[in-house]
Amino acid sequence: MNYSLRYQELNAMYKMGVDTDLQNSPVCVRHFSFHSDPIPQMSENTPENLFSDKVSENISFKYPVFVLQKTKKTDRAILLMHGLNERNWSKYLTWAEYLCTETGRAVILFPIAFHVNRSPINWSNPRMLQSIYELRRKQNGNDRSLSFANVALSERISQNPYRFYSSGRQSLNDITQLISNIKSGWHPLFAENTQIDVFAYSIGAFLSQIAFMTNPDNLFAESKLFMFCGGSIFSSMFGESRSIMDRVAFDKLLKYYKEDFSAKNEFEQYRDKAFESFYSMILPERNENERLNFFKKMKSRLAGISLVRDKVIPYLGVEKALGIENAKSCINLLDFAFDYSHENPFPVGKTIVCTEVNTSFERVFLQVADFLA
Repeated sequence: MNYSLRYQELNAMYKMGVDTDLQNSPVCVRHFSFHSDPIPQMSENTPENLFSDKVSENISFKYPVFVLQKTKKTDRAILLMHGLNERNWSKYLTWAEYLCTETGRAVILFPIAFHVNRSPINWSNPRMLQSIYELRRKQNGNDRSLSFANVALSERISQNPYRFYSSGRQSLNDITQLISNIKSGWHPLFAENTQIDVFAYSIGAFLSQIAFMTNPDNLFAESKLFMFCGGSIFSSMFGESRSIMDRVAFDKLLKYYKEDFSAKNEFEQYRDKAFESFYSMILPERNENERLNFFKKMKSRLAGISLVRDKVIPYLGVEKALGIENAKSCINLLDFAFDYSHENPFPVGKTIVCTEVNTSFERVFLQVADFLA
């Protein structure tokens, strides 16, 4: 396939909330509504402003499902989990269409809390963000990692780093509700006891690892997990990026979860299985034996691909999370012949050699499709 061309075609065709039969494809996109129950915020000192947690878009929203045309009901699905600080589905449209076509399975694109269409349009509007951008630039010594793309998340995290955990908890609750509804036969597209496996990219893999470890209501007991550019222990991630968050926000986030998160007494009442799963994924020495044994036991249901030049989620961090031998067994370490990054593993544009990107894309996603088919 011509990845660059198909990327452009799908982005021209796709419109959030509008069901569409994709041209030159056996796939269509259908949208479904979801209502999320927000979890209580522990901090009472977070300011009410442009970046507050009281966001109506985060509560009621729609999510797209890529499915073969003329499908009325299906019993096989892939849940696609996206990366941190995504404001649209642009780069995932090609991924979802390919997986749907190659596996015949429905592909659910479900947004993490406060991401994609679960965030206000203002968080992506440079005009609305101008004053915050200038203030952060002035306060933080003209930090070159600051950008209009990351200023909203950077400001939210700087105001209250606990939001990383609380939005993750809300996302986990939402995924649990979604999968439970599907398996119970309440979803209009899916049959009862539908088999649901997970393809997870970047921070979506981190969330998925926690979901599998927590295994609410035994929903993930038979599910497979394929991680792309993900799977690292948190302390080895490097989230400073003009596409993710600025240096000051990332430093504050890392310090908070390494030093403060477990030390505060107010967390005691929240120490359930999801908390402990998250806690064990922060530093390699936390609950190390339990974590390594868990991933060793799910070895037959776990696979992934890491990239040699991935600076955000390096392979070294995957080894720390899974164990060296398990990572070696489950995760393939690849490199591409073109200039890529974690945030943009398959770049498109006039300066890119399309044939090399095409080859690398199919090299990755054929592995994904083979594992999840």
